[in-house]
Amino acid sequence: MAKSKALVIVESPSKAKTIGKFLGSNYKVVASVGHVRDLPKSKMGINIENNFDPEYISIRGKGDVIKAMRSEAKNASKIYLATDNDREGEAISWHIAFLLGIDEASANRIVFNEITKTAIQQAVKNPRAIDRKLVDAQQARRVLDRLVGYQISPLLWRKVRRGLSAGRVQSAALKIICDREKQIREFIPKEFWTISADLLKQDEAKSSKPFNAKLWEYKGSKLSVDDQASAEAICRQLEGNSYVVAAVEKKERIRKASAPFTTSSLQQDASNKLGFQTKKTMQIAQQLYEGVDVKGHGTVGLVTYIRTDSVRVSDDARKAAADYIKSIIGAEYLADNRYTNKKKDVQDAHEAIRPSYVELTPDSIKDSLTKDQYQLYRLIWSRFMASQMAPVVYDGVSVDIQNGDYVFRATGSRVRFDGYLRIYVDNAEENEEKMLPELVVGESLELKTLNSDQNFTQPPARFTEASLVKDLEEKNIGRPSTYAPIIATLLDRRYILREKKSLVPTDLGFVVTELMEKYFTEIVDADFTANLEDKLDDIEVKSLDWKEIVADFYHIFEKELKVAEEEIEKVVIEDELTGELCEKCGKPMARKQGRFGDFIACTGYPECKNTKQIVNTVDAQCPKCGRDIIVRRGKSGRVFYGCSGYPDCDQVFWNKPTSKKCPECSSVLLEKKTKTSSLACSNPECGYKE
Repeated sequence: MAKSKALVIVESPSKAKTIGKFLGSNYKVVASVGHVRDLPKSKMGINIENNFDPEYISIRGKGDVIKAMRSEAKNASKIYLATDNDREGEAISWHIAFLLGIDEASANRIVFNEITKTAIQQAVKNPRAIDRKLVDAQQARRVLDRLVGYQISPLLWRKVRRGLSAGRVQSAALKIICDREKQIREFIPKEFWTISADLLKQDEAKSSKPFNAKLWEYKGSKLSVDDQASAEAICRQLEGNSYVVAAVEKKERIRKASAPFTTSSLQQDASNKLGFQTKKTMQIAQQLYEGVDVKGHGTVGLVTYIRTDSVRVSDDARKAAADYIKSIIGAEYLADNRYTNKKKDVQDAHEAIRPSYVELTPDSIKDSLTKDQYQLYRLIWSRFMASQMAPVVYDGVSVDIQNGDYVFRATGSRVRFDGYLRIYVDNAEENEEKMLPELVVGESLELKTLNSDQNFTQPPARFTEASLVKDLEEKNIGRPSTYAPIIATLLDRRYILREKKSLVPTDLGFVVTELMEKYFTEIVDADFTANLEDKLDDIEVKSLDWKEIVADFYHIFEKELKVAEEEIEKVVIEDELTGELCEKCGKPMARKQGRFGDFIACTGYPECKNTKQIVNTVDAQCPKCGRDIIVRRGKSGRVFYGCSGYPDCDQVFWNKPTSKKCPECSSVLLEKKTKTSSLACSNPECGYKE
């Protein structure tokens, strides 16, 4: 009779594959493929009258998975629940334990921060009971989100438009974006002028480059120039006077490395440096965590757990980094850096996000990774290694230059020791050297150019995904693991649009926010949301009763819901007319929003159901038939450019065509941005670029 095996249950098949490699033949590793039990989709599923008891059911479509787990569990010598080491993972283990009839107080739960052989084997040796505090913290969030979403969303459907939704954290995030847009629209620019001088050392006037000094003070006070007349008057006073070095201050400046990544800082850096959307960052980071096939190593979990608020680093990881830095980079680059968490109550079960094996450098495994995986892994690896390295040392100099009662100031710096910049650049602007010539007090300088420039104050910038994530974290709204789905939901609901990298609220977003502000004040209030978030954390940290916290919230929410139901009148959002008339009934055509994007429809609906696709043309004509070239999207979602005469004409381009013709063969030139060119001939036999 075959010896029974220990059963290990994880969430994902890729994670199961990686862990199975480490545990060997005495273990069977299976995947639950995420949650197996949840609140029903067809109804709220919360018994409000019975102290907010959740009415969980097995998730539709998971029958075969549950059946397979039960079958394996019957014959298993031991069952280990190895879902992620966070609230969501703890809840999944709790639900699996219920379905398999496992006592939650028994030692069946194993946790680990990285998917390495040592970590997995150590976890199996130290199983624990399911942590009910973690489970209750997850249940409280799930129940609160369901109470809000399943009662406000139908209200929005009836009063505004079908398909809308509101959420506990989503609505607060949308208000932040709308508030910023209001600030931008209401902003009144204020004029100001800058005056600067391009100066040269007199003895090097012919051979050296000028350096720039900005007008700084007048009679010992900081100077501001508000209009052109004032700027011109100052310039007249400066004319004819000499420029003399009044003070030279040399100062060493040290810049320490940033802490290793948390979930939030990873999302921000990946957005700023790689152009990744938060959703993409988390998807790729999850792949790196669960395991990638690396040539010569098999399936390897390359990074530690990716959902963490902590910047803590284990002693083993610090030692591994130190050994690498000393042997590969140089002992002088090693530093004993320690980082502390911003929030005192931050959950410290996980370390910061770091590579599992520092010796697996990004370039050494590049061939085993996709382009996106390589870029993100390189970012994580270099940020962690930099966090263990010595600071950058700059030689800084500040020079004051006197002209009568006016003082100009010039600053410069150069890197004396590159420190962590050897492998990680955290801010390109910081690392640009700006050198000044050697100057001494009393030295006269030669004026090359006196500059007077008009400027206007600028409104606050629109949020990007990176800056929104930063703002949400600073305001304590939501948690880093929720930022990506929050942004995705706002985009899916068309409450916001992405214009280049900026997040811009739509008219619909403003309408929903205004309703929420008027009738559900607490939900969109940043302070209330942050305080509630802290209470939800305290369920885990201080063992608070989760149902009491839900009841306190619902007592306020229920009253607001009743008022909103009675007072909100049907909101009519005006359609955006296109300027064309329906060819079937003659009524105006309007731009509409649908599940699969925008389209054009007759305003006479439902009597007239005429609709059209929105066609975006480019400034180019088809070389075959002369008709317009339009933007199309394939089944995979990839954009391409095709003739508007399709199917009669099958001309297609994968790069954007232009109105320019190739000077060598007269074919269409395509926009094909590379490091060396921006236009390329569409004729593959030509090869012309410019």
